[in-house]
Amino acid sequence: MRLRLLPLITLLVASLGLAAPAHAASAGDVISAQPTTVYLAPGKLLEVPVDAWRLLYRSTSATGGLNAVSGTLLVPKTDYPFGRRPIVGYAVGTHGMGDQCAPSTSMNEGREAELALISLFLLKGFAVAVTDYEGLGTPGTHTYMAGISQGQAVLDSVRAAMRVPDARLSADAPVAIMGYSQGGSSAAWAAQLQSSYAPELRVRGVAAGGVPADLKAVAQHLDGSASFGLAAAAGLGLDAAYPELDLEADLNERGRALLADAADDCVAEINVKLAGLRFSDLSSLDLLNQPKWVARLTENRLGAAAPRVPVFLYHAQGDEIIPHSVGTTLRSQYCSAGARVRWVSLPAGNHVLGAVKGGPLAVEWLALRLLGVPATSNC
Repeated sequence: MRLRLLPLITLLVASLGLAAPAHAASAGDVISAQPTTVYLAPGKLLEVPVDAWRLLYRSTSATGGLNAVSGTLLVPKTDYPFGRRPIVGYAVGTHGMGDQCAPSTSMNEGREAELALISLFLLKGFAVAVTDYEGLGTPGTHTYMAGISQGQAVLDSVRAAMRVPDARLSADAPVAIMGYSQGGSSAAWAAQLQSSYAPELRVRGVAAGGVPADLKAVAQHLDGSASFGLAAAAGLGLDAAYPELDLEADLNERGRALLADAADDCVAEINVKLAGLRFSDLSSLDLLNQPKWVARLTENRLGAAAPRVPVFLYHAQGDEIIPHSVGTTLRSQYCSAGARVRWVSLPAGNHVLGAVKGGPLAVEWLALRLLGVPATSNC
């Protein structure tokens, strides 16, 4: 709603005879950068020794509109001795739908589990930009699993990091992108979109793990499972991104009540409240096969375009949330299209272990790309 006021403000400025802005707002512009503090433990214990800013920056929605996204920029206090300090665009996994779930909030409150991986980059002297994604930490509903919006938010977090004067980061800095689960989707979308959306960024590599590349396949797998809440949340997120879906109109009374209750919850609460349910419990319609949903699910399916940057894909063989076959299909599609892919199939027992075991491998692979070591493919 606030963005719609921009034309009115411009008109008012002109009517008062004031100078026009130096340039029109564009993706990656910094709206605000407020110093913040990041902690490793609850109770604001174990302060992370970095310079940090809570960012609000411009990005682009799934339908092409300019929006405002929040995030956090972390920069080591020590100088980087090897030239331009690299920047990592880090995409977090599923946190939830409510603003209190945003990673910028959880980092400030000492309850962000993914700081363990983020810290591996910081220890190497790299700056890290962590997006909250569209609608998570800002007004509006989080467009959860709208991959195009998420990928653009990641790329724009890096652009914004370069435009924070006190961070002293170069627009020519080498860039890497990493994410797992929701973050894996976001990272892969950033890889696919980068050449057309942010071609000026010098992206050296992208690591994407546990990627829900085919949302329909994942939703069908989760139907009736303990993690059905993730599929339901994705319905809410896509509905927020694409208003013509009008999800509420297609739900029954129980479905409307359940999803309204979950719409401001974090991931643990969502999973508890919706565990074991099916789409048929929420609607009398076959939601996933309605033409309007098929169109948007297809649009948000990864693999139709080959990234022009090297990609590290990893997936746990025993992933109970995102089937291993979804990952192998994405790998095959990228390889067939000519992408440089390093694929790792992890002998891990579940989705979380895939992140634990694969994350450090991804960090080291990206570090080599940022240092200029050429990538090899095992397609």
